[in-house]
Amino acid sequence: MEFKNNIPIYLQIEQYLYRQIALGQLKAGEKIPSVRNLALELTVNVNTVQRALQQMNDQGILYTKRGEGNFVTEDTELLNQTKQSLIDNELEEFVQNMDKLGVKEESLVSTLQNYLKQRDEKDE
Repeated sequence: MEFKNNIPIYLQIEQYLYRQIALGQLKAGEKIPSVRNLALELTVNVNTVQRALQQMNDQGILYTKRGEGNFVTEDTELLNQTKQSLIDNELEEFVQNMDKLGVKEESLVSTLQNYLKQRDEKDE
């Protein structure tokens, strides 16, 4: 994982795990990798991973079974809200980037439609 300098690492780890959940790579009720394994995989300090997981536990996205580890919540409504939040964040970033490039809000939809049409034509 490549970390950005302007965002705390523990927040980036949270986002990484949220994405894995939203993409179905970590499913509801599934055990997530151990703190040590995540730290090794992401090449970060164990305490940083622990902080990220604690935040996710506090938010209800994860829950801990003593002696077994951390698991993804089975609350599908909360998981759907989390996925929608990720989508909203991506859209906000997209809109901000388009604004910086001078694309006006009223032409965003047509710009995106044109892009998708061209992309589909290339794939054929």
